[in-house]
Amino acid sequence: MKNIIRPHAEDAYAKELKRLIKSDSKAKPTNWKLSPSAVVTYIMGGQLEDGYTISPKYFGSQRLIEIAVATLATDRALLLMGIPGTAKTWVSEHLAAAISGNSTLLVQGTAGMHEEALRYGWNYARLLAEGPSTAAMVPSPLMTGMEKGMIVRVEELTRIPADVQDSLITILSEKILPVPELNKEVQAIRGFNLIATANDRDKGINELSSALRRRFNTVVLPLPASLEEEVNIVKTRVESIGESLELPADLAPVKEIQRLVTIFRELRSGKTEDGRTKIKSPSSTLSTAEAISVINNGQALAAHFGDGKLNAQDLAASIGGAIVKDPVQDKIVWQEYLETIVREREGWKDLYDACRELL
Repeated sequence: MKNIIRPHAEDAYAKELKRLIKSDSKAKPTNWKLSPSAVVTYIMGGQLEDGYTISPKYFGSQRLIEIAVATLATDRALLLMGIPGTAKTWVSEHLAAAISGNSTLLVQGTAGMHEEALRYGWNYARLLAEGPSTAAMVPSPLMTGMEKGMIVRVEELTRIPADVQDSLITILSEKILPVPELNKEVQAIRGFNLIATANDRDKGINELSSALRRRFNTVVLPLPASLEEEVNIVKTRVESIGESLELPADLAPVKEIQRLVTIFRELRSGKTEDGRTKIKSPSSTLSTAEAISVINNGQALAAHFGDGKLNAQDLAASIGGAIVKDPVQDKIVWQEYLETIVREREGWKDLYDACRELL
């Protein structure tokens, strides 16, 4: 466990889940490990009656999480929408961990994905030797979830080709998976449901058909509403990731996180935080997840090649690469922002000089 870079949610937060299960006296849907209200407590954080503190996994609207959990308690599937970096995958993993105690039933959507990844495949050696049989079948995570009554996750649904997407329609509407080769079907048992994630910002996406979209209840996860909220998210996740990377917990000062988040929010919105100055926005999404990556990279530079404390030079080394995706247009936007905003901002001269050196 100690040597695993990124343990599954049910392993990383096993103590919290165990305490919640022990203290949860409310009614649970069939095959759920926790009641819906306890699932929300696990996601949003809180204090149990015995004084034990549950850490927050998501910083945002509790109502959105309540809607998501309530959806999964019905027979409708859940679709988490939002631009990259709004914690869709993070939330889906923790929902599955809290509800089923297992977040590993995962289908990763890709542009070249085949229908077998959603339905089932075959062990071709056994298929040739024995013919079609249950023993020769290789169940997909979706089939396993249906048979065991567990939550299944489908990541990047809109990256999956449209004809493969539509193979979900029968599963979600009838709760059955036909297996014509064996003249049988797999029927879902209670507890089964599906959480899909999708965004409409990236290139190369496939629109969902209206028939498939109707099978989902859609919850849109927004970007953090305030600077303070986003700084808190970045700080919390950086500390968590830093532990697995064996980086000191106090390596990233809040001051540097605040400066980075301010830059990302201003470039994202096209105006300064005080609303007085309009600025151009780059083509990159500049999500909270990217801010976390920039800080983590700066931490590594500070720990291994610096004085042990993340400073403007360490921050500048990663920030440019996060903003400049288009080497022509984005570079112009970044240069203009540095000259008109960063250069004039009090107390930011060290960051301006460090960024200018790298242009």
